[in-house]
Amino acid sequence: MLELPKSRWTVTEVIREQAKRYGEREFLRHENGSTLSFADLENRSAALASGLARLGVKQGDRVLAFLFNDPSLLLVLAAANRLGAIFVPINTELKGAFLEHQVRNSSARVVVADAALLPTLAAINLDACAVETVLTVGAVEAGLAAAFGRRAVLPLDTAFEHGAPSTPVVEPTARDISTVIYTSGTTGPSKGVLMPHAHCYLLGRNLARVLELTEDDVYYVCMPLFHTNALFMQVLGSLLAGARVALVRRFSASRWLDDVRRYRATVTNALGVMPEFIYRQPPTPHDRDNSLRKMMAVPIAKEWGADFEARFGVSFVQGFGLTESNILCYTSADERLEPGCCGRVLDEWFEVKIVNPETDEEVPTGESGEIVVRPKHPWCFMAGYLDMPERTVEAWRNLWFHTGDAGRLDERGRLFFIDRIKDCIRRRGENISSYEVEQVLNTHAAVAESAVVGVPSVVPGGEEEIKAYIVAKPGAQPAPAQLVAYCVDRMPRFAVPRYIEFASELPKTQTGKVKKQELRSRGITAETWDGGDTARRR
Repeated sequence: MLELPKSRWTVTEVIREQAKRYGEREFLRHENGSTLSFADLENRSAALASGLARLGVKQGDRVLAFLFNDPSLLLVLAAANRLGAIFVPINTELKGAFLEHQVRNSSARVVVADAALLPTLAAINLDACAVETVLTVGAVEAGLAAAFGRRAVLPLDTAFEHGAPSTPVVEPTARDISTVIYTSGTTGPSKGVLMPHAHCYLLGRNLARVLELTEDDVYYVCMPLFHTNALFMQVLGSLLAGARVALVRRFSASRWLDDVRRYRATVTNALGVMPEFIYRQPPTPHDRDNSLRKMMAVPIAKEWGADFEARFGVSFVQGFGLTESNILCYTSADERLEPGCCGRVLDEWFEVKIVNPETDEEVPTGESGEIVVRPKHPWCFMAGYLDMPERTVEAWRNLWFHTGDAGRLDERGRLFFIDRIKDCIRRRGENISSYEVEQVLNTHAAVAESAVVGVPSVVPGGEEEIKAYIVAKPGAQPAPAQLVAYCVDRMPRFAVPRYIEFASELPKTQTGKVKKQELRSRGITAETWDGGDTARRR
């Protein structure tokens, strides 16, 4: 694996060094058949950088990418960074006010967008944004450019036509900002995380070391490149190791194993409901017929984790981290799978404590609280939120970064993730993990998936009741009372849902996370079944 001195921890330097080492060897293969060699990534991004410079992009500017998983996204990242500019990939599901907020907040003058997303981009108030040029990937419908008014709409390919590749106009340093990635915005407008080059490098370096990536590995990437996990942990980690990447446009549980076989993948990642959705696919006698050796996934449930490993012949690696904080810990290969365990803190890089979320006082070992962290090395952590100084200060209160996640540390220094603090439900003096309740519900024969949230209690005191949203399997019609009885036999009384509501589907992000705030905001509706408190008294 490529090891550089910390002063050279930049995306630009990694691409340059690996192009020298591997040349025309294939680095990435997309499901549409297009490929990038290590040399292509260097040479084509240098040509694109020259084109962007001619459009006026300079050091400190932001270049926004509104792109599906495609090699062009990596070229835009590399080209922007060569100029000392900042890459801003955004969620392709955004529209309306959500999209406008990020385009406006980024202050990007150049946007690179997939042609299929141009109508969505044109529909926002671009006069409130800084956009001057839109570079397109794919065929543009006739007349659509007119919707952008005075703004130039050009094929991305034209940016490659402006002269021979040049050396970088600015040589970025490890402390310079490489990328801004926006958080999901569950507590307000989404925040742009300022990610220094060293922060991005460490994300890839540490995962590559934990997975023991080599030149012989193939990383199957099915998560969106506008997020940290796919872009820096998987793709940059593969680049550092000299491994190859198999990139698909989006995750499909039914297609996952076929893809793993097709690309002869040896490693992959999955987040949120993704691994469970894979597990819920009908088993076949040939499930172990694949080349996977390791899979980084969170969360893993005791109900299916060990069986997943045995069924597909793969070993799980768990971890914990955020876009803001980097990855703080990983499980090791020499320990048995323990669902919820994120491994020992990477104490060479980070300091972690568990604190009372109300007082910020540290809690005793073994007790749950909020996970807080601070880095031991400069520039390996976020540099703040873009143009949101008050949110940066709030997150860093008392000189610790507050993750908003609940967890605990055991006597061996291992971190256990419990839930998002806002997803933890406080009932009758007990902290209840929504994830643990969901895992029990999901084992019911009639349940395809579930989401559990807290809703205001009818009992005064500020605590909550538990509401479960249920997506039933095709043809199944479970009775709410039967689901509650199923829970009574399998969980503590205080964790049994009071309310049940059926849904055709659950709202999710592109990384498979259920949008819990949206479900909480629905509250108790006319479709909500209320079991009262009778189940808990059985």
